[in-house]
Amino acid sequence: MEQTEKIQTLIVDDEHYAREELKHLLGEFSSIKIVGVAETGEGAVMQALKLQPDVVFLDIEMPKMNGMEAAQSLRELKKVPLIVFSTAYPEFAAEAFRYEALDYLLKPYDEDQLQQTVERIEKQLFTPDARERSLPSSGKLAVEREGEIVYIKPANILYIYRKEKVSKIITTNGEFESKTPLKELENRLAPFSFFRIHKSYVVNLDHITRLTPWFNGAYQLEVTGGEEKLSVSRNYVKTLRERLEL
Repeated sequence: MEQTEKIQTLIVDDEHYAREELKHLLGEFSSIKIVGVAETGEGAVMQALKLQPDVVFLDIEMPKMNGMEAAQSLRELKKVPLIVFSTAYPEFAAEAFRYEALDYLLKPYDEDQLQQTVERIEKQLFTPDARERSLPSSGKLAVEREGEIVYIKPANILYIYRKEKVSKIITTNGEFESKTPLKELENRLAPFSFFRIHKSYVVNLDHITRLTPWFNGAYQLEVTGGEEKLSVSRNYVKTLRERLEL
């Protein structure tokens, strides 16, 4: 992102006054452009899909889907926004950074702290190589096998799952194993069309061929050439369909 561009910003808070206060405070920064607001965690995900924000200011204490749960869903999007949590309770800070939050703001908002947060956002987005980092990689996934390194095209990966401390990589050319944690593999493949459907499964969206209702809100999906049906957690179904369907 070039510094002449505005930082597309989404504000999420279930309290009207808190939304308006943050909207006013952020409006003082020339680099910030408020593109939307949401009152719920579900609304945050829907707005993020629609607006593709660069950063989301996300309240933690919200009914139904709280800020932590919303952050988890936001991290599954094709364009993952920066997350800044906001709350009146400092005890949430440690958990918040498990979701790779850029920053953590305490209510009532301190203007100096907010300025530091905006500066961190600018540094993250306006560095010379920020645009290059956001572009899809042309690299391949390296996997060690029998003393050699095998390079796998991301487009050839059907899905990856974790079992007994081993990541199983299922491809159009066979199965590979890696000791690399699933989360790290997911991060490496972030520029491509991969989506977490379960705590232990990541699937290539380009290879999904069928989605079938199962039970209790969960679904099963099938991938190209695959005989196995993969379970989709009901927490991911809605966002998965939004990513898949026109």
